[in-house]
Formats: sequence, structure tokens, C-alpha cells
Amino acid sequence: MPPPRNPRSPLTREQVVDTALKILARVGLPDLTMRAIGTDLGVQQSALYHHYANKQALLGSVADEILARGPRTPSHDMAWQERVRLHCEDLHAAVTGYPDGADLVMSMWAFGMGAQAPFEELRSVLTGAGLPEDIVPTAARTLLHFVYGHAYDEQSHAHATRSGITTAQRTPSDFGTGLQIVVTGIADQLRR
Repeated sequence: MPPPRNPRSPLTREQVVDTALKILARVGLPDLTMRAIGTDLGVQQSALYHHYANKQALLGSVADEILARGPRTPSHDMAWQERVRLHCEDLHAAVTGYPDGADLVMSMWAFGMGAQAPFEELRSVLTGAGLPEDIVPTAARTLLHFVYGHAYDEQSHAHATRSGITTAQRTPSDFGTGLQIVVTGIADQLRR
């Protein structure tokens, strides 16, 4: 358990999110509660609502922070396909860096409550590549569906194995192959 917070210093949004991430890393999403965060911070649960209207708003900030803390491989001078591939690999690493990270980030993005930056970044790269404007949002969403879905599958299987639900071994990750298939499909739209 972390040391108690100095009660004389005001609680900040950053402290709340940082504590939520620590709890997520320790116990996963089902046990990430407002009560657990308050307990770790040494405050009443109600103190959290001065910073966040509800748990979903807090989870949106947690999703944004997971993405912000993820790797960022420089790719500015590369072809668009390589930029997309590296961005997706970094995104995959970010969401799998926390237990249930893919579930959390994917949900907040779907709800429109956080995790919007990857969509905008992919949209920018695809627009710069010359992909037709009416296809860009669909292509960016397809990439995100693949990244988040693949990460969610990996994390779910790992959780089931730890829980003793399954003992089946999985083949090595086929993330790179699947990503190449999606990027090739997007490139085909450019050739048309």
C-alpha cells in the first residue's frame, strides 16, 4: 500500500489518475473502484467526485494516460505504411502494458469518453498518404479495431490461463502478420 497522502496538500486530478493506474496494474479493471482509489489516496470516496463527475469520466482520463505513457517510436521520415505499422505496434504495447488495458482503452474510445488521440493520429497519417477522404475514418477505425481486439484477445487468454480456466497453449502472437494484412488492404484502396 502506498504511503498516506499529505492531508494538507490538495488532491489533484493527476494523483487520482496515477493512483488508478497503480491499482489497475495491481488488480485489473474489475477491482478498480472509486472506493479502492480513495482508500489508496487516504481520502473519502466523495473527494474524488470533486475532480471527476463519475467513474466513467475518471476511466476516460485513465485511458488517456495509458496511451500517453506508451512508447512513441519516431517515424516522421518514413513511408505512410511504416508509420501506421509503428504507430499500431506502439499502441498495442501501451494497452497491453496494464492488465485489462485493452478493454479499458477500447471501451472509453467506443463511448467517446477518452482515448481519442490514436484515431486522430491515424487519420492524419492516412490523409497525408492520399487515401480518399471518405475512406480515411473507416480505415483508421479498422486499424484500431484490429489493435484493440487483438490486445483484448491476448489479455483475456492470459487472464483465463492465470485463473485456471484454460491451460491451452497459444501459438506466438500473429499481431504483425494481421497488421500487415490490414495495411495492405488500406494500400489497395489507394491504388484504386
